Amino acid sequence: MPTPPPLPNSRTEADGSAIVRVLSYNIRSMRDDTAALARVISACAPDLVLLQEAPRFFRWRKKLARLAAASGQVILSGGGTAAGPAILCTLRATVERTEDVLLPLTPGLHRRGFATAVVRFGGARLGVLSCHLSLQGDERYEQGGMLLDRLAGMGVEHAVVGGDLNERPDGRTFRRLAEGLRDGRTAAPWGGEHTSTPGDPRQRIDAIFVTKGVEVLGCGVPHGLPGVTERDLRAATDHLPVLASVRIPAA
Repeated sequence: MPTPPPLPNSRTEADGSAIVRVLSYNIRSMRDDTAALARVISACAPDLVLLQEAPRFFRWRKKLARLAAASGQVILSGGGTAAGPAILCTLRATVERTEDVLLPLTPGLHRRGFATAVVRFGGARLGVLSCHLSLQGDERYEQGGMLLDRLAGMGVEHAVVGGDLNERPDGRTFRRLAEGLRDGRTAAPWGGEHTSTPGDPRQRIDAIFVTKGVEVLGCGVPHGLPGVTERDLRAATDHLPVLASVRIPAA
């Protein structure tokens, strides 16, 4: 894969705005090569890591803590208490609050949830939400509406959402989110597009969205990013990550 142009480094600007790197990644309960997974996360140098399928059963906190430590992060929210979605962050983030949300359970289907937080980077205040939407179309569409409602109720002007949507951009839930938010990949394409599966990526079912006022500086799969090898991407999990650099206005 060709090396993509460099993304802006994370920093706080003189006007109080902040450039932040956000990584969204389905990690399949850390059932694969966890050393490769940690290397990919570290090489992306994210300020926020929005995970899906984080460990959520036996000793899940310990497993997630190991991944956070190995990739230069700390646990912010989620995991078992959010039915899989989780958020990690660096110490650059000042945490205002967190909340794990369990969504209504449909009999016969997996429990779903949101990991959410409000953080500050310098003078910039940001809502954060990690999600993993249903495999079932009608339930997925309802969860998309719940996601938008949850963001509206967080009391923040600016927010970022990352997740495994289990749907391509032409699907009705993806379109619903893209109408209420901005799809980072569409706003500022960077790196690769398709996220599933690592060995033969053919579809984009993972995405990062932002609210109005957040500027997307680049968004895509970090193929060719220094330190990110194709071998590690294939070994780490069954999805490819999405990395975005965004500029958040001062509060």
